[in-house]
Amino acid sequence: MPLHRDDPRSLGGYRIVDRLGSGGMGVVYRGRARSGREVAVKVVHAQYAEDPVFRTRFRQEIEAVRKVSGAFTAPVLDADPDAVRPWMATQYVPAPSLAARIRADGPLRGAELRRLALGLVEALRDIHRAGVVHRDLKPANVLVAEDGPRVIDFGISRAAENQTLTETGKAIGTPPFMSPEQFIDARSVGPASDVFSLAALLVFAVTGRGPFDADSPYLTAYRVMNEEPALESVAEPLRGILARCLTKEIADRPGLDELAREFATALPEPAPGDAHTVTLRLPTPVSEEPRTPTALDATPGRSARRARLPWLLAMAGAAGVLAVALTVYLVLGPLKGGGTTGTGKSASPSASPTSRWEAVPAGWRPWQTTLFEPAVRGAKPIGEISAATPDCTFGEGALYCGGDGILPIRVDPLTGATVWRAASLPAGMKADDYGSSILGVRGGTVLVHQTRTDASGETVASHLIALDATNGTRLWSRETDAEYAEPALVGELVMVSDGRSVTARTVRDGAGRWTTTLPAGYWCGFHDTDGRPYADCTHADTGATRFLALDPADGTQRRLPSLPGNAGYAGALDGRLVFAEYAADDGGLETAYTRLLFIDSDTGARETRKLAQPFRGTMSVVDGTICFTTSGGQVTAVSPTTGKALWQTPTTLEQPGEAVSDGRGRTVYLASSTGRVAAIDARAGTLLWESFPRVDHGVSGGWPSARVFVHRGALVVATPGGTVFGLDPAHPERKPASE
Repeated sequence: MPLHRDDPRSLGGYRIVDRLGSGGMGVVYRGRARSGREVAVKVVHAQYAEDPVFRTRFRQEIEAVRKVSGAFTAPVLDADPDAVRPWMATQYVPAPSLAARIRADGPLRGAELRRLALGLVEALRDIHRAGVVHRDLKPANVLVAEDGPRVIDFGISRAAENQTLTETGKAIGTPPFMSPEQFIDARSVGPASDVFSLAALLVFAVTGRGPFDADSPYLTAYRVMNEEPALESVAEPLRGILARCLTKEIADRPGLDELAREFATALPEPAPGDAHTVTLRLPTPVSEEPRTPTALDATPGRSARRARLPWLLAMAGAAGVLAVALTVYLVLGPLKGGGTTGTGKSASPSASPTSRWEAVPAGWRPWQTTLFEPAVRGAKPIGEISAATPDCTFGEGALYCGGDGILPIRVDPLTGATVWRAASLPAGMKADDYGSSILGVRGGTVLVHQTRTDASGETVASHLIALDATNGTRLWSRETDAEYAEPALVGELVMVSDGRSVTARTVRDGAGRWTTTLPAGYWCGFHDTDGRPYADCTHADTGATRFLALDPADGTQRRLPSLPGNAGYAGALDGRLVFAEYAADDGGLETAYTRLLFIDSDTGARETRKLAQPFRGTMSVVDGTICFTTSGGQVTAVSPTTGKALWQTPTTLEQPGEAVSDGRGRTVYLASSTGRVAAIDARAGTLLWESFPRVDHGVSGGWPSARVFVHRGALVVATPGGTVFGLDPAHPERKPASE
């Protein structure tokens, strides 16, 4: 929906694009971060912002939901409960609600129903594990897509251990899907209430009607509390399962583990040959050759639990594969092996165990730290704040990190020690107002973009700062335009724009090299392709695009073939710029890419290639292939030559980040928001291993998930919550000595 005249144009560093909807609590907007990632920003109504009780509840809501981050929920990315109009940003999920899906196409059947039921069980498992009760699970709060549902709107959820803000007599929820205890005493509501609501929602999904529907909410409430549910249109054995969930007695309702088993048995699996069918391969014994990954869980009783693995895997149909994979992980721990190819057949690693893993340096040990640890030299951390959003870059043999509320630091990738922390916080500035972004490292100089925001989240000051990479001391600083794009490091130059022109500055001293005028009315970002700058420009009003090659010597512009407005930059491949065209508003859970576009950086020649099918997720160029990683953990490698999938592998990682290469073309790595890492054979797509989580819950900030860097045979992983660790890919089961 278009923005209203009085709607904000930016909030907390997010550019507001349009309205998604409004409700009793506030207005929801679609926003875009500086990185281009889209978010859903919920801003509460002004009348609630004046209520201190509501502010307390909203603050509690944020803290509760930050604990929840699973494959079937939309995690909180950022928030400011103390703003003039409190707001919260969550993962943007462009998919229809279950209510809209039923209205448009009628009740769910077969694999689609199975996917919904198992996915919702996993979502509630993640929610309850964090000590949160949703309290308003209804069709409008469940988004539906091909790879599973997403539970959204924790607007009235709260930490189960803190009941003080629920007022006696105040019912919270939506009557057709509320449990009896919500009408009687809201303070007594626990996880079993969500089980009741889940069953009511599934009845609606199967029949198009709720089990207690009536002409008025008062009569509906009476039926919830006093009458049996209307389940005549639900076939057995599902009817019996839902009836037990809808009992008035809290203690008689089944738990989520029991429901997962019963739903997997009662709901049909997809027929052979279904497009969504994926095969999970049982782990096979691996000979104890040097530097071969070992099993990641050696706890007592493992063999007895492994005996149940065939039964658990038998439950895994195409629609429920992600939910069941998560169940397997929770029961058995991480598994090695188990990869799949694009055809659904198992594959073996193409490289031998002894040659795949590059040796780590002698004496190296696994390590783990946070971005808030004391530094060997320099400033103290501002303080570990809940809204901290890390931003890490690897360069010239070290890891450099900044972020919202985080002073720039250098981390030794071999030991995890914080070498220095730059004292770059201006006097009197609060941690919540400060932000730093690491642009990169060149010739011993670290380039940092530093910003200051006001109470409304607007950027009011912006500086480009150069630090000595050895000790973190400041070399030079330049003020930049606070309203325009973030500076970009391209080759040996720093590109700084004010919206009308762009100036190229030298890295070591910040001196201006050249300035060139940008197209009027266009918003331009800058890409680095083999050290050459390119301006990717979009008209602020019409959405028209221009792509310009800039001469690094003098800024001379050369216009390249125009691009469609719905094309995203992916990277460079064999001297060509790679873009992917996506389907606008196709109703899917994640962006669906349909075509690849290639532009020759020398001649400007343009070539297009239609993808064999729409591919969704985060896109990256990895070892000559295009990789798509979905928030549900599925990784697909696509040939840029044919547009067809080379392999497709499911993992159990939650909101993984971009796939990266080991640098030798053998292995692909990715990591989740909880710090779990997966290794996949780059040629065959075999899942080699998945590691244990490194943090208790996935915290999402400006990134969708963790980032993986490869350095001298080891992995360095930075998670959204600020935890950073080193891992040996040949022995991912090994923990830091401190653990």
